[in-house]
Amino acid sequence: MTVIVRDLRPDVPADTEGFARVRHLALPYILFTSDSVRHNAAHMPPEARYRPLVAEEDGEVIGTAQVHLAHDSTEPGQGLLNIYVRPDRTGRGAGGLLLRAAEEYLAAQGATRLLSWVLDEPANRAFAERHGYHGSRSAHFLRLDLADAGLPAVPATPPGVELRTAADFADDPRPLFELDAETMLDEPGDVDFEYTDYEAWIEQYWKHPLLNRELTVAACVDGRPVAFSVAYTDGGTRYSTAMTGTVRAQRGRGLAKLVKAHSLHRARAAGFREAFTGNDSGNGPMLAVNKWLGYGICAAEVRYVRELG
Repeated sequence: MTVIVRDLRPDVPADTEGFARVRHLALPYILFTSDSVRHNAAHMPPEARYRPLVAEEDGEVIGTAQVHLAHDSTEPGQGLLNIYVRPDRTGRGAGGLLLRAAEEYLAAQGATRLLSWVLDEPANRAFAERHGYHGSRSAHFLRLDLADAGLPAVPATPPGVELRTAADFADDPRPLFELDAETMLDEPGDVDFEYTDYEAWIEQYWKHPLLNRELTVAACVDGRPVAFSVAYTDGGTRYSTAMTGTVRAQRGRGLAKLVKAHSLHRARAAGFREAFTGNDSGNGPMLAVNKWLGYGICAAEVRYVRELG
């Protein structure tokens, strides 16, 4: 049985379904569907040089790699690669083949620094270190059972604050773009991102097939959104928080807790049974919010970095 690595074919359902299946089995804490895989392939900005790869064995997709430049980073030359192999198909060389193809591609695109998220498990960390990567910051995956009646009551809305959903901004989502761009500047991470292209944001994020506008809740002051919790859903019973943030001038008022609690209560009422989120291990305020909401840590990952000579 021979393993080969090739480009994902976004127009072939077996490829996008296989890609999503691998990611679900290897990383069940992040939502992926065939539609979202196809969307990412079609709508990543050209500057990202996005190249999704699959490892195939006897016609079956057993491994995946998301490979691109951090095009919206303030620091050029950074390449991102995330590689996952089906847990029941490891030991066949798929991970090594995907890594080699990804590294060669990113180097050819001018990357001088490579970053990859790796599950915080001994075998995964050893694989990264054998290939010249060193560990950097860590992050947690958290899970909440929405079927459990323990979800706390929604906090009182402060005076002067109005709650809206993303659906209320359907005619003009630019205020949400501006909020996203401002809060992203303070997102903890090894890479500093900056959103400047509204049209690219519309295509990549606003039109994302997993975005649930009815469950995405924003707190508004004088009609302007100043905090939000972005909800993704997979068409089944799983819900995920893609981003929660508050502009600097409104922090300390409990708005992140407010919007996320409202979103979770809406999700439970709509029949969603399982909620996921993720936090950088250094993001104490959001870890505290998620603990209050009842989330528990279910896994961890480490950012691994390799400098290219």
